[in-house]
Amino acid sequence: MLNAISYPGKTFPHDPALRGYQILYHRDQVNHCPCCSRTHWYVGRVSAECGFCAAALPLADAVTGHGTHRPGARPAFFADAA
Repeated sequence: MLNAISYPGKTFPHDPALRGYQILYHRDQVNHCPCCSRTHWYVGRVSAECGFCAAALPLADAVTGHGTHRPGARPAFFADAA
């Protein structure tokens, strides 16, 4: 099993627990922006953006990676146009 991603002279831990502190946006908490300390956010499907300085944070409960989009799934407004 892959334990680390290697690059000439450097290794990068593959285990997320070894990567260190990660700032995440939690939907059920008051989140302060790490850049400007304000609490106004635009929340999307996989990230949240600060309303003042545009700093982006990943959502703690977001599903990312392979399989996040279903093939063949289309929004309802496209079905009427066809």
